Amino acid sequence: MNGIKITFLPSGKSVVVRAGISVLDASRRAGVVIATRCQGKAACMMCKVVHRADSGLSEPTGPEILKLGGLEQTGIRLSCQARVIGEVVVEVPETPLQAAVRRKLAEQQEDDGKLW
Repeated sequence: MNGIKITFLPSGKSVVVRAGISVLDASRRAGVVIATRCQGKAACMMCKVVHRADSGLSEPTGPEILKLGGLEQTGIRLSCQARVIGEVVVEVPETPLQAAVRRKLAEQQEDDGKLW
């Protein structure tokens, strides 16, 4: 299959997809979870990803620009709206729950070191 490679950070998982697929759909094919409530309709703002300006994503759509309110200029995109048009690396930010779990695990590791 001729296709385009998309890589997701921090997991490092990659998948080859056809041009025009949304980043959200590509993430599902790669087994990368991107949270969403609106099933890809640009309504919930949960599916944000970060990319570099020179990446292989389509230009932001009108609804996406309205939702992001300028954040698209900082590299943030809605994965349900951004389409893969060239090789790209995107970062999937931590959810608040993931961040809380990571902090708690770090605290536990720190505490374990103090026991002995």
